Amino acid sequence: MRLSDFDYSLPPDLIAQHPVHPRDAARMMVVERSSGGISHHVFADLPAFLGADDVVVVNDTRVIPARLRGRKPTGGTVEVLLLRAVGSPARSRGASPDADPLTARTWEALVRPARGMSPGQVLQIAPEVTVEVLDARPDGVRVVRVDGGSSMSEVLRSSGQVPLPPYVHEALDRPDDYQTIYAARSGAVAAPTAGLHFTDDLIARITSLGVELVRITMHIGLGTFRAVASDDITVHRMDAEWYDVSPPAAAAINARRRAGGRVIVVGTSAVRTLETVAQPGGTVRPRPGWSALFIYPGYRFAATDVLITNFHLPKTTLLMLVSAFAGRDLIMRAYAEAIAEGYRFYSFGDAMLIL
Repeated sequence: MRLSDFDYSLPPDLIAQHPVHPRDAARMMVVERSSGGISHHVFADLPAFLGADDVVVVNDTRVIPARLRGRKPTGGTVEVLLLRAVGSPARSRGASPDADPLTARTWEALVRPARGMSPGQVLQIAPEVTVEVLDARPDGVRVVRVDGGSSMSEVLRSSGQVPLPPYVHEALDRPDDYQTIYAARSGAVAAPTAGLHFTDDLIARITSLGVELVRITMHIGLGTFRAVASDDITVHRMDAEWYDVSPPAAAAINARRRAGGRVIVVGTSAVRTLETVAQPGGTVRPRPGWSALFIYPGYRFAATDVLITNFHLPKTTLLMLVSAFAGRDLIMRAYAEAIAEGYRFYSFGDAMLIL
C-alpha cells in the first residue's frame, strides 16, 4: 500500500485543543468489523460493550516534562525535546531502559532550530542549567548532556514542560489533563491518549462487572511519531521503544483468554507491546524489551481482540495500525462519518471502539 492511501482532509476546527470534562463524557464511535456497522455513543457507555470474562489492557506510562526551553550563545531561543535517556548503546537488544529518566544526564533529543546544533554547542536553559550537544546524528537526533541543578528530576520539575503535540496550541489549565489517571512509570514523551478517557468511576463500573484491568508499559517516544517518508510504506522503520509486560500482567491476560474472554487493548502503544510478546494462540510472554514493531495492513493480529483508540493524523503509523486492525476501507468510511458528525480529533479528541 502507498502512503497516499492513508491521507484524508480534516477541518482544523475539529482538532481538539482541550479534553472534555469529565473525561468519560467524550464521544465514542463504535465500529463493528464483522458487519461494518457504525454507531455513536459516549465513552461512559463502554461497560455495555464488555463481558465479565474480558480483560482491559492499559499502558501505564507517565509523560515526563521533557521540553526544555532556553537560549543559544547568540541569544536566540531554542527548544530541546528530550526523547530517551541514554545508557547502553545496545538498547535495541537489552531488556532494560538505557537509564532512569529521572536521574539520567545524557539523552537523545530533538533540538529546534536544528541549524548550527553541532557538537560542542552549549545552550542555556536556566541560570544554573545548561545543555551541551555531544553528537549530531544523520536522522536529526542529537545526543545531549544536561548539566546543573541539584538533580535531573529537579531540572525537569523546575525547567521542563510537558511536551504537548504541535497541533495543540492552547495551554492546559491542568497539566495532568495530559496524563492518564493510572499513569505510574515515568519515561514517555507523549501520552497514550486513548487512555485519557478513563475516570476512576468508569474503571470501578468496569471492574464491578468482573472485567479485569491489567497494566503494561510502553514508553512512547519518537518511534510512534516519526513521519513516514516514503510513499512505499513497507520501507519505513520504527524507532525502538521500551516496554514491559510483567509476569502477573501476562498471567492475567492469558487466564482471561483461556476462559474465553476477549483482550480489549487501550491504545496503539499497548497493541504494539502485546503483539511484540504474542505467542501462537494469542497468549503473551512476560518480558521487558525494546519494540520496533511496525503494524500496517496485512499484519495478522495475535493478541488483540478489541481496540480502543482515538482518531489519528493522516499518513501516520498510528492510522496504519488501526487500518490493519479494522481494514482500511472501513476505517476511512468511519473517519468520514466522524468528520460529518463533528467528532473531535487527535490527542484530546473523541474515541473509537473497534469490535
